[in-house]
Amino acid sequence: MIYKRLTSILMAAVIMAALFYINGCGEKKSTGPNISDDAASKVYVPAGKYDEMYSFMSGGFSGQLAVYGLPSGRLFRVIPVFSVDPEKGYGYTEETKDMLMTSHGFVPWGDAHHPELSMKEGVPDGRWIFINENNTPRIARIDLKTFRTAEIIEIPNSAGNHSSPFTTENSEYVIAGTRFSIPIKEKDVPINSYSEKFNGTVSFVKVDPQNGDMSIAFQIMSPPFDYDLSHAGKGPSHDWMFFSCYNTEQAFSLLEVNASQKDKDFIMAVNWKKAEEFVAQGKAKDYTADYYHNKYSDVTHSTTSEKLSTVKVLDPKDCPGMIYYIPCPKSPHGADVDPSGEYIVGGGKLSTVIPVFSFSKMLKAIEGSQFDGDAGGIPVLKYEAVLAGEVQKPGLGPLHTEFDGNGYAYTSMFVSSEVVKWKLGTWEVVDRAPSYYSVGHIMIPGGDSKKPWGKYLVVLNKITKDRFLPTGPELTQSCQLYDISGDKMQLLLDFPTIGEPHYAQAIPADLIVKNSVKIFKIDENKNPHVTKSPNDVKVERKGNEVHVYMTMIRSHFTPDNIEGIKLGDVVYFHVTNLEQDWDVPHGFAVMGNLTSEMLIMPGETQTIKWEPKTVGVLPFYCTDFCSALHQEMQGYIRVSPAGSNVPISFSMGK
Repeated sequence: MIYKRLTSILMAAVIMAALFYINGCGEKKSTGPNISDDAASKVYVPAGKYDEMYSFMSGGFSGQLAVYGLPSGRLFRVIPVFSVDPEKGYGYTEETKDMLMTSHGFVPWGDAHHPELSMKEGVPDGRWIFINENNTPRIARIDLKTFRTAEIIEIPNSAGNHSSPFTTENSEYVIAGTRFSIPIKEKDVPINSYSEKFNGTVSFVKVDPQNGDMSIAFQIMSPPFDYDLSHAGKGPSHDWMFFSCYNTEQAFSLLEVNASQKDKDFIMAVNWKKAEEFVAQGKAKDYTADYYHNKYSDVTHSTTSEKLSTVKVLDPKDCPGMIYYIPCPKSPHGADVDPSGEYIVGGGKLSTVIPVFSFSKMLKAIEGSQFDGDAGGIPVLKYEAVLAGEVQKPGLGPLHTEFDGNGYAYTSMFVSSEVVKWKLGTWEVVDRAPSYYSVGHIMIPGGDSKKPWGKYLVVLNKITKDRFLPTGPELTQSCQLYDISGDKMQLLLDFPTIGEPHYAQAIPADLIVKNSVKIFKIDENKNPHVTKSPNDVKVERKGNEVHVYMTMIRSHFTPDNIEGIKLGDVVYFHVTNLEQDWDVPHGFAVMGNLTSEMLIMPGETQTIKWEPKTVGVLPFYCTDFCSALHQEMQGYIRVSPAGSNVPISFSMGK
């Protein structure tokens, strides 16, 4: 029976696609991209010149965040966030490994989905960028002065942290929502008790406006639906957050069939200002939940990791007027708010239309009690009472919408592999452009803010196929860059990406460049193991631990000869880069190390743990080419048998 239903659904999808391509949308179907005649000149950045914009793209299953230039598509940096990075030593050095501590222990990998720039008055300000982790629910904050992960906070009572980390207008909060509902009040329950024992949560993570430090202010318990994506209101809707949710059928098996039965699911509208009031009134209950909060300091060049055990939780049943459901067809993915804050766009991936809801009509519907029952005790607004309009025949598989600030919206169509441009207010499709292939997210710089920089559109595709030279079974990910400054979208560039880019953000480069850190001042280094002068180096034994306090500068280590290490010893190399010049990092690697190298910036101290497994004299060396004598930047460490009486000694130049 199940497979018959699945076959019927698939056949309906095929018929739907065929009708679409036969009947069209009242206009001739585009057979290829509208390629700009001067595409090459529009994306060419002359040697020595800078790109207009930074673009930040999630690495998906790589767990990292990639930084590209626009319009060139050049890759500048991969920022390690939720996964270890042997290139830089992130997650391997003693100073950074605690960044990956969770209630499950040390987790060396993450699934990074949605970057979100910090905002001021609804416009990206270039201070920080946040990104969520889906598998082990976490939110990270990257400091855009250093392009380094500054903080990671784990989200308790959550699974599949997908509708995250979208931010309110002044980054008062970043948000996290459960894609997978789980049992929260009781842990060990039968899976088939899903509708009775499982819940979702949405978490409001407070952001300190001065230093960016995050803390979980409160969570809201919700019915056991799958909360997929979210966006904050703007202007008149500033106090609200909107979450798409599917699986209102509350299925827990074969979701591709059982979670696709209803014609409409919901967008959940949360009044977070009311939630704050309820917390202040004492309506939130303290729930026991272990989670970690990890912060990296650019002063101590090390991580502090704190285990927390309680979180405040609001129950909508105790908080009338805090949450409403808006019916939305069908299995909505995106929940996007236009720059004015008036329109909320649902991206129902199985829908034949793009529904657009009116915030002002929503308020009137609430005031007039225009409800169509409830879901889990939460009022459901009438669809027609909240609807502003529907974009008819947009294509197949609408997912995500961005805005250009000129009265137009752009929606990705996964099944028909295209982006459609439509006009706010009239809802008419005015242009469409193919993607290569199966577009997921799209991005306009500032396209989810109050003031987009509406010049470029980046299309982030799920399938690459024939766009680049083949590299065996596994292909690179694919993006396209479109010029949207005119009436028609014009293809400028294909470029490859790392991992799987789920979402992206972009911002004019001058908002970041002016604050960029070039070195860490050695005089301000407060790492407990710093060595600020070659005259202060030392090697100390503490039982079977040996601590090497070492400096590096072009083009030598101090010390570069070390003896007295024995099998069974655990050696800690505390290495300080004494350089005070921009772009002069040094690397450190020692033979037989089972972790990684270290890449150490000017003025920084980092530590690697090494446990020698063989007797002999082993080399260590600089891994990052630093000078004409880089090859000579090396040293030796002697390892003697366990129980030997070779004393600790060290030297340089002898």
